[in-house]
Amino acid sequence: MKARPVVIVLAAGQGTRFGGPVHKLRQPLGNSSVLSEVLRHAVASHLAVMVVTTDALAEEARRTIASRDVLVLPTADARSDRTGAPGFGIGHSIAAGVAARPEASGWLILPADMPLVQAATLVVVARHLDHHAVVYAQYQGRRGHPVGFSNELYSELVSLQGDEGARRLLARYPAHAVDVNDPGVLVDIDTEADLLQARAAHASRGA
Repeated sequence: MKARPVVIVLAAGQGTRFGGPVHKLRQPLGNSSVLSEVLRHAVASHLAVMVVTTDALAEEARRTIASRDVLVLPTADARSDRTGAPGFGIGHSIAAGVAARPEASGWLILPADMPLVQAATLVVVARHLDHHAVVYAQYQGRRGHPVGFSNELYSELVSLQGDEGARRLLARYPAHAVDVNDPGVLVDIDTEADLLQARAAHASRGA
């Protein structure tokens, strides 16, 4: 069987900007939670899915995704080793997720605080990885997520560290924009106001 891209859902962040006692990814959204809604759309794409998270959210992820597809990273207080290495950050999360699925034809990076990204968007971005090294979803001329990388960039992806994420790769390689009719590619949840807006958009389209 031909290898296919894998959706890497990044759910290991602390969500400190959101505030409050409940992690933003656990916040209710419709009949689900923010994280579960992201995973529901990812599963509906019929692509393989890998969730990179921490112990605090692992059970939430396992309600939708098989345990073998949930990669648990150390918690915040364990993010420096004895040599004084810096905390992991988004770069480490991407590297860990990609390394866990080295056989994939590519990887779609999807932050777990973007619950309005539709399954069809994931499918069309994945399809364009057959012809481009870097692909991203775009809505009305604005760059959004997911961002996809073909397997020719494996060695660079697994070398990412810290909070830089994949910006360095986006700057180095030509990125192909895929226009989608999905405003959810621009919607992430950083604050309580963002959550209220996401709930309204979710309810208005019956997502």
